[in-house]
Amino acid sequence: MADISGRTGLRIRSLPGVHPEVRRACLAFAGWLRTSIDFPIRVVVYLKKDRFIRTRARQQVSASFFAPFNKSEEPYIRIATGDYEASLLEVGKDNALAGYLQSIAHELVHYQQWLADAPFSERQAVSRAKKIVGMYAQTRAHP
Repeated sequence: MADISGRTGLRIRSLPGVHPEVRRACLAFAGWLRTSIDFPIRVVVYLKKDRFIRTRARQQVSASFFAPFNKSEEPYIRIATGDYEASLLEVGKDNALAGYLQSIAHELVHYQQWLADAPFSERQAVSRAKKIVGMYAQTRAHP
């Protein structure tokens, strides 16, 4: 399945103000994701410097997936990263960065649900995102 434009893949766009360590971790994760998951319709992940983002329904969230009604349009994901410094102090570098990777994985599960025309399931997104990040963590583990 490809959209009308024929663009495929996963892209990360780090907007100005995103902490360089967050950007680095997300780019590395995306590189691994590209080897593990098929992206038949391009999806862009926007890393934003804000602590929260607003959905179209005006909800304040830390991450969101925009699923266009028509699959000829590209979906996108937005991740708020403005709490990195606070998270770093609270839970440490690895856990703070893992939180953003978990958010990306969670929204990518919604992307997969959208591709399959399946109903969005938060339970499935949480469960599968944990597995995805867990598999990635195994590739990063040092003996």
